[in-house]
Amino acid sequence: MRIGLIGLGRIGAFHADTLAALSAVEELVVVDALDTAMKSVTERIPKARAAGSPDELLDAGVDGLVIAASTAAHAELMLASVKRGIPTFCEKPIAGSAREAASVRDELEGAGVPIQIGYPRRFDPAFAAARDAVRGGSLGRVHTVRSTTMDPAPPPASYLAVSGGIFRDCAVHDFDAVRWVTGREVVEVHAVGAVDPSAPAELYLDNDDFSTASTLLVMEDGTIGVVSNTRTNARGYDVRLEVHGSDDSVAAGLDDGLPLRSTQPGATWPAGPPHTFFMDRLAEAFRIELETFCAVAAGTVESPTPLGDALRTAWVAEAATVSARERRPVRVDEVAL
Repeated sequence: MRIGLIGLGRIGAFHADTLAALSAVEELVVVDALDTAMKSVTERIPKARAAGSPDELLDAGVDGLVIAASTAAHAELMLASVKRGIPTFCEKPIAGSAREAASVRDELEGAGVPIQIGYPRRFDPAFAAARDAVRGGSLGRVHTVRSTTMDPAPPPASYLAVSGGIFRDCAVHDFDAVRWVTGREVVEVHAVGAVDPSAPAELYLDNDDFSTASTLLVMEDGTIGVVSNTRTNARGYDVRLEVHGSDDSVAAGLDDGLPLRSTQPGATWPAGPPHTFFMDRLAEAFRIELETFCAVAAGTVESPTPLGDALRTAWVAEAATVSARERRPVRVDEVAL
């Protein structure tokens, strides 16, 4: 199988290594705006060769395309790929805004080409086990879900300026995990945010963004979701999920790398060292995600994160953004198209 990869930044270079390690991938065709990025990948990975441009890559007879370019390029590249009939994996977000993503959905509706949007927690074995527990009924009636994403340090200001904000960029992974694990849709959100007063203005204030946020989710059946996010969790990268039901409770992410220090006398857990980056914490999830995409491209399985499903998550992030900025609860159907 020949896979194309557009974008060789932080996540794109990581995906290049992951794809190259998959037995299904015989050749990797890559392109990036920076020649140095392409040279680094092609020198490191024998399976990889560089294309001269995105169009050259798309016309190179690839069996599937992975889009890891900047957010502003996602929609255009996805449209170009799908219109050529190429099965496409695209990192979230679908586009620069949920409204633009809805336009992409409308334009590609009925195309008959599989699209998979990148939400790696759906492929994390512990998150999948939590979902199985919910679906199997062992928890009884689910009443509370808690999801957490805490970064050890903020991304560069240049990234934050085009990220769409903490809800669209960071919390959106929690919103998707809550939807996917519970199998329930979010109907209303109430979000709040705060800004680290010591942070340079170019990080948050200049972008009308927050360094820390909390979101209360009301699900269609009354289940309550509680989402916590921050860009500054110095101890490490914290990703976990709790699901509480009338009969039992489960949690994902409670391994020895959990970046918490217990104050309980005599406690030795978590033993550490703490996870320091999302590529460390979610390495196995990324591998399974791209392995699944290869199967999607081969036509042996359906996309587990199709465009319409990912867009429903994007509307939750949109509602949370409005809620935090306007300081009021927002129904998802108020912002969704």
